[in-house]
Amino acid sequence: MAKPATEPQIAIGLNAAIVAVEALTPLILVVDPPANEGVRGGPESLPTGPFNPPEHRTLEIGLRSWVAAQTALEVGYVEQLYTFGDRGRHAEPGDVGPHVMSVGYLALTRIPPDETLRTGAGAHWRSWYRYFPWEDWREGRPAVLDREIVPRLDRWAAMPGEADAPWRGARRRERIGVAFGLGDLRWDEELALDRFEILYEAGLVDEAGRDGRRSADQWTTRPATGVAMHFDHRRILATAISRLRGKIKYRPVVFELLPATFTLTQLQHSVEAIAGRHLHKQNFRRLVAQANVVEPTGVTEPSTGGRPAALYRYRRQAIEERPRAGLRV
Repeated sequence: MAKPATEPQIAIGLNAAIVAVEALTPLILVVDPPANEGVRGGPESLPTGPFNPPEHRTLEIGLRSWVAAQTALEVGYVEQLYTFGDRGRHAEPGDVGPHVMSVGYLALTRIPPDETLRTGAGAHWRSWYRYFPWEDWREGRPAVLDREIVPRLDRWAAMPGEADAPWRGARRRERIGVAFGLGDLRWDEELALDRFEILYEAGLVDEAGRDGRRSADQWTTRPATGVAMHFDHRRILATAISRLRGKIKYRPVVFELLPATFTLTQLQHSVEAIAGRHLHKQNFRRLVAQANVVEPTGVTEPSTGGRPAALYRYRRQAIEERPRAGLRV
């Protein structure tokens, strides 16, 4: 068989959505865009770098190497998310360079006791609700949904579809209703990626306009749909949020974000920060007790502002006793 005149050129990138929780805030680590991409001062980026087989024996080793070099941070738990390879995902008109496929990762880190989160130059911790303001329901339904987002999605769903796809409007309304919990449907915090992808398709996030989607041209102004990120990094972050929100329910990954000992209030606040919703205190503690994933240390924390709170630690035997040892909040 004859070879094509030119072989397709593909490069593999590694992206890390690094999560920590401080006080009541879920944090994501972002870096300034690389100077060699000519976008200094542009949108923030997830830590990213190319996979170099001569230097990196595995993809994860390559990821940890790039994270350490760009952020001065040693991450703990790391999990591969997805491979992102759509054409145009780098939004470079006329780009003739290699097509970049990125392998996205979720990484978790904890704050050492009595320390703040420290990073290298050019790296910053940001609340992930800075990029997804409609995802934080801890104080009730975010006003931006009913004020700006849902009305525009209704208009988008009602727009005429192509002649060969008269069903498109009904399909759009169905997707919007499920993703945003409209009507009799409930809000599902795990659908963060679905919601972002609908907003992107509807042209309601800045990335859609930057990538040249025709749907973005129909809006004279866009709603307050969060801060845009470099290339498709906000989509990668949405994937990480959906994965983590689901995973805390059946795996004990939340303890990767907590110090070795913690109060039950600290545990609840961490779960609430990730899930984006308030949990009833007594119900949460009953679920923790039923899950049998923590044990008391016999020590109390005197600096809680009231009666000293008991300190707990994660029971590592829990994962051996039950494969789905998470918090079914």
